[in-house]
Amino acid sequence: MAVYKVKVATGNIVQAGTSNSISITLVGSRGESRQTTISCCFLPGTEKDLNVRCEQDLGPIVLIRLHKWRLFLEDAWFCKDVHVTAPNGTLYRFPCYQWLEGIITVDVREGSGKKPVDDELDILKEHRRKELKARQEAYQWKSFAEGWPRCLNVGSVFELDSNIKFSCVRGSSFTGVLIFQGASALLSGFLLRTTSWKSLDEMRSIFSRTQGREIGGCLVCPPPT
Repeated sequence: MAVYKVKVATGNIVQAGTSNSISITLVGSRGESRQTTISCCFLPGTEKDLNVRCEQDLGPIVLIRLHKWRLFLEDAWFCKDVHVTAPNGTLYRFPCYQWLEGIITVDVREGSGKKPVDDELDILKEHRRKELKARQEAYQWKSFAEGWPRCLNVGSVFELDSNIKFSCVRGSSFTGVLIFQGASALLSGFLLRTTSWKSLDEMRSIFSRTQGREIGGCLVCPPPT
């Protein structure tokens, strides 16, 4: 009997936890473990420890499979990383840093950087092929207009995968900046102006009040001229 110690970490970001069931399968060079349930309750910034018992040594752990499924309501989960300690004390790190949504199984490779020529096992070669295909399907380009740079082939940002979008915090930051700039332009008379500019200096005075600079993630307006 071989016992592997597993530590699963949930990201410390907004809504990273989940109430859905999460389980794991260890894949080694000599075989793989049975699917083992980790938990059905994950809180942001926390870690879960469990033991995965196998009838024999799996050899070097090259992949882990994270399985997510739900009984009723969907509740996405953001996995930070997974650490696996083998019976001989060898530590394997699996950086994940992605959202798992719906009923899904995600394969995560061991964290040591390797080139395609380093993949000796067929399972690693197949994983690399599937990963490349998935990225090619996710990032497709279209022409917005003649002479413009190409853009993603989606109708809106809501069609993007959660792992491609900005985080909720960063998205809120952008929205706040837009609201602030719009309000500044309105208060300065720029948006409601009905007459022509009298001079270039007048234009400069308007834009010096409506434009700011971002310091440490906050928009700071320059002093009035």
